[in-house]
Amino acid sequence: MWRALAFFPLVITAQSLQEYRVETVSSIHKFVEGPVWFGKDNTLLYSDIPANKIYSLDAKGREVYREDSGGANGNAVDDKGRLYTCEGHARRVTRTDKKGKVEVLADSFEGKKLNSPNDIVVTRSEHVYFTDPAFGSAADGKELPFYGVFHISPKGVLSAALRLQTRPNGLGLSPDSSILYVVNSDERNVRAYDVQKDGSLTNERMFVAEVEGVPDGIDVDDKGNVYLAAATVLVYSPKGERMGSITIPEKPSNLAFGDGDLGALYVTARSTLYRVRFGAKGVSLY
Repeated sequence: MWRALAFFPLVITAQSLQEYRVETVSSIHKFVEGPVWFGKDNTLLYSDIPANKIYSLDAKGREVYREDSGGANGNAVDDKGRLYTCEGHARRVTRTDKKGKVEVLADSFEGKKLNSPNDIVVTRSEHVYFTDPAFGSAADGKELPFYGVFHISPKGVLSAALRLQTRPNGLGLSPDSSILYVVNSDERNVRAYDVQKDGSLTNERMFVAEVEGVPDGIDVDDKGNVYLAAATVLVYSPKGERMGSITIPEKPSNLAFGDGDLGALYVTARSTLYRVRFGAKGVSLY
């Protein structure tokens, strides 16, 4: 099923140069987003937003995991194997259990509909964060007077962790879930926040001040290095220092580590899902 595409150099550190391999995994799609790895099932899930589907991919091949996905965009998984999905068209956030039962976690705030939930992460202590920008046609139906980074507590209480006037997009967590990274597509930057025990965000600071291209999804490896989907895949150290880049044939939208050893970086890019190996490994929830 895999097709090797090309080899490119990646500068991991100033002293280290490695080769990485880009493989085409699936190229039948309209616009793919939201990859997430289900470690217990050795399965990758990802969204095709215009097709209104969520796909699953394992050793046996690709299947439709969910039809009528509500315009699913970002996805996340917790240590119980439950799937969290930002349904952008349906303007809600849902959680799907192992039996396929879908539960609505959030669809409105302060009496107004959510804009268009975009990306989502879940901490080890089951605090949920999601972004709620309004890109494209979603701006026409915007009801909230701000663009939010929302928090759902383990007890299901929804709150606005951040109220912004520019649009947040991708979210990422440090390996120990103590830092939340927030991508801002309008400002073309990434900020970092400390995650408190109650789920509140403190100590805002700039992580990357100027991003090449419009930044979208983000992920973090087990060493705390940050991978950002922008003009291409940009790689940063835990201190925000530019380490290198990974060239993808199409503009990337999002990314997630996967495979049994979490040693592959899956990248969604327009109509295609790619897989890259270069020595880094993702963070395990289990």
